[in-house]
Amino acid sequence: MRVKKTFNESEEIVVSKKEIRGFILGCMEKIDCDAEHAQQLADILVTSDYRGHYSHGIQRLHVYVNDIASGACAGTGTPKVVKEKGATAWVDGANLLGPVVGNFCMKLAVKKAREFGIGWVVARKSNHFGITGWYAMHAMSQGMVGMAFTNTSPCVFPTRSSQKSLGSNPICMAAPATNGDNFFLDMASTTVAYGKIEVAEKRGATMIPSGWGADAGGVETHDPKVVLGGGGLQPLGGQEATGGYKGTGLCMMVEILCGIMAGSAFGKNIRQWQTTDQMADLGQCFVAIDPECFAPGFAGRLQTFLDDTRDLSPLDEEEPVLVAGDPERGHMAMCDELEGIVYKKSQVVHLVKLANDLDIPMFRAKRLNDVLACESDSD
Repeated sequence: MRVKKTFNESEEIVVSKKEIRGFILGCMEKIDCDAEHAQQLADILVTSDYRGHYSHGIQRLHVYVNDIASGACAGTGTPKVVKEKGATAWVDGANLLGPVVGNFCMKLAVKKAREFGIGWVVARKSNHFGITGWYAMHAMSQGMVGMAFTNTSPCVFPTRSSQKSLGSNPICMAAPATNGDNFFLDMASTTVAYGKIEVAEKRGATMIPSGWGADAGGVETHDPKVVLGGGGLQPLGGQEATGGYKGTGLCMMVEILCGIMAGSAFGKNIRQWQTTDQMADLGQCFVAIDPECFAPGFAGRLQTFLDDTRDLSPLDEEEPVLVAGDPERGHMAMCDELEGIVYKKSQVVHLVKLANDLDIPMFRAKRLNDVLACESDSD
């Protein structure tokens, strides 16, 4: 393991996966969400935090709760295939939880890839589906190269624009190497995901790096509160001079593969983030590719490529060269050693309100339990 994160007991707590899962299921049961759908949601939220993608883990639980409780998202039902042709399929997500739609689509893509070598499935009428990596991970577990994309609510200022009209539109590609190693790219088309700024603000940050966000008029800002208070994100690369137009192009590419291709809402027409006055109608795209259709020895060659890259001489001996997926592996190793998921205390105390609102017990931490108990008492 080349990268290993360390636990800071003065700032962090450890919560078992079982506790987190139980809390998620308890919340979803209170709003009459289908039990099997709730299980799928719990799977992806727990995995997101386990991998260190806190912006899309349990921090997002209240969004799913509000969507179903308000009726903006359906708590029960089944996605339907609208059209199929060879390796492709078009799916109606029936306005269900995004993970339910995404799992259905990627399983279908893998099935088609086994028959045709590739499976390409797009979905309309879906909702926020968590980390894109979850779906590519499923394809990879079946020996496939997996890709996943989704459009999102407009939160991005395209290059030269003073108006938000694009989503952060994430991209993922996961490919299996040997002995459990892999290439695992899971990224927003923006410099950072919106949730990363939320996490930074919750942790008390008063400054964010250049290229992350902009104020309500599209002018770059370093204040996370300004971004979260009506501002927005910058495309990958930030300003035009530093390549932001490339990020704008990636955002638009994902929109074409998702919203445009799926016949769902797209661009500035998608509902605003965390509003429930209308259906989200997100478009999503899932791809599975069987590498055995091409040159033999894919996994071995990929492993050589990964190892060659990691073995490059670093600029700083304390910071080795990484490949996509290494930071997540380091985070998971830390969680495994501690037998639970590590959270900053500031990241989870806000969930006390959700627990109180739904009248369910707050999950218990394995360490610093008194911190959460005190927060609960104060509310």
